[in-house]
Amino acid sequence: MQTEILPYIVEPRKDTGLYNAKVGIWLFLASEVMLFGALFSSYILLRVGAAEGTWPHHLLNIPLGTINTLVLICSSVTVVMSWASLKLNQWSKYKFYQAITILCALIFLGIKSFEYTDKFTHYEVVLKNGTSMTGHVEGSPLFLNLNKLKAAKTESIGFHPDAHASGHAEGAKGEAGGHGEGMKIATADITKLECFGPWHSTYLAIYFTLTGLHALHVFAGACVIFAIWGPLAGLWKKDPERYTNRVEVSGLFWHFVDLVWIFLFPVLYLL
Repeated sequence: MQTEILPYIVEPRKDTGLYNAKVGIWLFLASEVMLFGALFSSYILLRVGAAEGTWPHHLLNIPLGTINTLVLICSSVTVVMSWASLKLNQWSKYKFYQAITILCALIFLGIKSFEYTDKFTHYEVVLKNGTSMTGHVEGSPLFLNLNKLKAAKTESIGFHPDAHASGHAEGAKGEAGGHGEGMKIATADITKLECFGPWHSTYLAIYFTLTGLHALHVFAGACVIFAIWGPLAGLWKKDPERYTNRVEVSGLFWHFVDLVWIFLFPVLYLL
């Protein structure tokens, strides 16, 4: 019994003028717009509703965010160039451009993981006299808190305050202040020790939610592009037009991922 081939895999549909996969990706992207649109709307409402002077600023690394923006813009160009190379029957150029796209994705994720690690090793310390400082604990431990210090019977911690910190605190020894030199802080004098994770503030909860979800999309998109570029490349010889369509569809998703970051960067990093 002969299996019937699904229509419109390569040829455009009569009702939409698009082939099936392209219709599917546009429908999927519409749902993605609703997802990120809801999250952006929540961010706007929370920020507008925050009391004056309570919304954090300058917590993120703008130079790294700028580099990531340029990396994704570059990847958008290489995605288009790879698809155009296939249309011109230039297989080697396609492989080259798509390899750059995958490399850009890895660079983006690497920089983002560095930013996340920095947040989980960046702490706010509040002392019994009411002094509050931000900085890094000696050794850059992850997820350290006061309960862990007491459980380990740690008498004091080495603390390197941020450069903008000012003044000395009781129980803190050393040249602190606006220069970021190290100091010793007695555990008994600490009332709060918390890293800048998503639980630290509403702003950071939004930051990790939006950028984390976006990073998952970057990872998923890179995996699909790599699969088409590598393990599934044999389809090019069997059905080049269908293979080219797969590259185009994955490229449309990648452009969406890049566009989301173009909104995320100024909203979270610059405003």
